[in-house]
Amino acid sequence: MKMRDTFLGCLCALACETIFGLSYLFTKDATGSATPLALLGWRFAVALAATGALAAAGAVKLRLRGKPLRPLLAVAIASPVLYFVGETYGIARTTASESGAFLACIPIAALVASTAVLRKKPTPRQLAGILVTFGGVLTTVLAVGRSAAFSPSGYALLSLAVVAYALYSVGVEKAAAFTGAELTFGMLAAGALVFGVAAAAEAAAARSLAALAALPFRNPAFLRAVLFQGFACSVVAFFLSNVAIAKIGVNRAASFVGVATVVSIAAGVAVLHEDFSAVQWLGAALVVAGVCLANSSSVPARSARRAPPSAKRATPRCSAKSSPPRFGTRRGRLPGD
Repeated sequence: MKMRDTFLGCLCALACETIFGLSYLFTKDATGSATPLALLGWRFAVALAATGALAAAGAVKLRLRGKPLRPLLAVAIASPVLYFVGETYGIARTTASESGAFLACIPIAALVASTAVLRKKPTPRQLAGILVTFGGVLTTVLAVGRSAAFSPSGYALLSLAVVAYALYSVGVEKAAAFTGAELTFGMLAAGALVFGVAAAAEAAAARSLAALAALPFRNPAFLRAVLFQGFACSVVAFFLSNVAIAKIGVNRAASFVGVATVVSIAAGVAVLHEDFSAVQWLGAALVVAGVCLANSSSVPARSARRAPPSAKRATPRCSAKSSPPRFGTRRGRLPGD
């Protein structure tokens, strides 16, 4: 892997998780004025409209004709559909500590999926870095409180979110026929369809379709949340995430997931003046250390000896170990939270 690709992939992963972490500031005030389905429906509708406008203007190229749609469909079902169903309703049924602990397992689940599905074993440094990051997220989350809801349905939904994100990660690498923009468009179309229909059905059952349609125009906090989540999280961040996975692979990209937790807590302290304990500082430091460890270059133990100039060059064997890893031709993906 070229150094430039590694740097770009790490930069995209860091930017993606930073955007996800900042979404906390925009959604905290909006969640009390709308149902989760209303927020998701509007979020993906705005994101799909923005992507469609970019495609119409020629800024984004979408060439889906003639390509096998099954890999794209698999990615879109995993995320955003299954992931957001599990995350949204799992968080609603559990405490902050429980949901944070479950979602902290995402890097480990992605690592297992990459090993089982893509046959890409993590290096010792990647494994150690992900475990350190996992410990940092747990430390940060559990420092807030150790209360428990003991909700089997909540635990099942959070587990669904973890598994869905892991399947999404490996699905992006397998969908090499699609560009990042095409993957993002497919994900946003699936989210807009599923959550838009669900939000409309929920509003129709409550006889509040007009209120749902007017919600962003009557509630400034909801409008800010929808715009940030729709464009920044569901377009820019998804795209950055796809680029990161394409450039550095699932294992290294997964090590950045804990950055979102650190950013959300830091933003809460800086902007909302929330408390931040010494134990949380320790957890944040562990997350940063884990990311650095997982993405540091290992130095080979010994160098290969050069053959004498007069020696005949041996014909190299064609093996998996001698071939450089092949990454998809995608150039990006779209954001989430």
